[in-house]
Amino acid sequence: MTASIVYVLDLESGNLRSLSNALTKLGYTVKWLKRPSDGLDEAETLLFPGVGNFGHVVTELRNRGFIEPLKAYIASGRRIMGICVGLQALYAGSTESPGVEGLGVIPGTLQKFDSSNKSVPHIAWNSASVLLQEDDGLYGLNADSKYYYVHSYRADVGEAQRDGWTVAVGNYGGEVFVGAVCKDNVFATQFHPEKSGVAGLRVLKAFLEGRKVSNSSAPVSKNYHVGMTKRVIACLDVRANDDGDLVVTKGDQYDVREKNSSGGKVRNLGKPVEMAEKYYLDGADEVTFLNITSFRNCPLVDTPMLEILRKTSETVFVPLTIGGGIRDIVDTDGSKVSALDVASLYFRSGADKVSIGSDAVIAAEEFYSRGEVLSGKTAMETISGAYGVQAVVISVDPKRVYVASPSETTHHTIKTSYPGPSGEQYVWYQCTIKGGREARDLDVRQLVTAVEKMGAGEILLNCIDKDGSNSGFDLELIQDVKNVINIPVIASSGAGKPEHFLEVFEKTTTDAALGAGMFHRGEYKVVDVKSYLSEHGLPVRNELDFEV
Repeated sequence: MTASIVYVLDLESGNLRSLSNALTKLGYTVKWLKRPSDGLDEAETLLFPGVGNFGHVVTELRNRGFIEPLKAYIASGRRIMGICVGLQALYAGSTESPGVEGLGVIPGTLQKFDSSNKSVPHIAWNSASVLLQEDDGLYGLNADSKYYYVHSYRADVGEAQRDGWTVAVGNYGGEVFVGAVCKDNVFATQFHPEKSGVAGLRVLKAFLEGRKVSNSSAPVSKNYHVGMTKRVIACLDVRANDDGDLVVTKGDQYDVREKNSSGGKVRNLGKPVEMAEKYYLDGADEVTFLNITSFRNCPLVDTPMLEILRKTSETVFVPLTIGGGIRDIVDTDGSKVSALDVASLYFRSGADKVSIGSDAVIAAEEFYSRGEVLSGKTAMETISGAYGVQAVVISVDPKRVYVASPSETTHHTIKTSYPGPSGEQYVWYQCTIKGGREARDLDVRQLVTAVEKMGAGEILLNCIDKDGSNSGFDLELIQDVKNVINIPVIASSGAGKPEHFLEVFEKTTTDAALGAGMFHRGEYKVVDVKSYLSEHGLPVRNELDFEV
């Protein structure tokens, strides 16, 4: 066996490309194991990644014949590292999947986070502070670093400690949970090291090199300090220009063509892969690609966009979201392709989350027409069922409709601090489709409530009235949506300066905030926003030392 080979369980669960790219960057070659016969007996170092549903992953292990061979592998003393659901599967069970037995290597049953005071799933950069036991530690963890978590179920700290496990903890809304555990030859992280920037790569490297030494700046005993940071996301609108090349663009009210002597060409602000890497190196916590071009035939032959994802995931080790065309389609040969298959193609190309826009509005309308009964067939339901709710983002494009009083409409209204053109004191937010070109008889509260029930894990909340205005986020819209759902919300549209990010984090309970044009035009950098937030006392991820 060559020391540079790392064996990885391939249960076709989530984005394995990013893990492969991270291992390649660290100088290792990946050997995928779809079945024990693919080389489990040869392995000395094994990675067990997973995303999504506990029961689905454990069932896949069982169906592929991994349960007993994996237990034997661990009992032999050979080294294994679980990642995300790969950690969870090492436990005895999870309330996410009653009756499904995990591997039982770690005692205890995972419980769902309490959503009464916070968004669930927990999608955040958070700490993994080591609770040192004797001289034992965990691979490469640092109490000052932040790691990327995305999960709805948490493991209890006490049970693992009592069984002799060294534990690193995180704190989410007052609930302390296992961020990482280690004992003998078994190491596991709830966070995604391959999506945790340089801090995560250091953890992977330390494990692969067998350096079981804690880099924690100080042991943590009773002070489970809250380590969650404010997420700052860079968004790139990508579309084909008149020459057929994919470029990053930005519009005013969704109009991306120049209005000067350039002849109305598509506004070209740069190349997607280069700009995404620039934002990563500048500290962006996530990068979102919104494919706003018309597909040449269908998503399955839109190879330039898929290539952008593949290339970006080679150098950008934070979460990548892709939006555009995630729906049931008919391929060029007449065959039907499901939204799940389209999403799977994007996940295999490097995406961590997919964003659904217009089709979510149509699905919500049908949901209400059925009397709020789930069909089980929508893109949201099928994708979240296979990959977990955290993989599904809904991009919402509402616009303000002013009314003199709530009685003028059947839709939910709020009293606004920004009266309408005729002095109207109330407003409702009307959902749109097709890039804001078509309004529907559905308000934003109806939409977000429906998609949460259908399996959405996050809302990307735009505002047509604010798009391109550089006047700040629509705080009233954001808080109104936050008040009615439990899943995380990303505030979008209107950011023009760092002060707008501080305002949205201080005046609403949004989970993240997104910028586009202000970054593309070079007026501000992501690090400028983060520095401003930090100066005003808000926690941010500031680790910009990219030496692994």
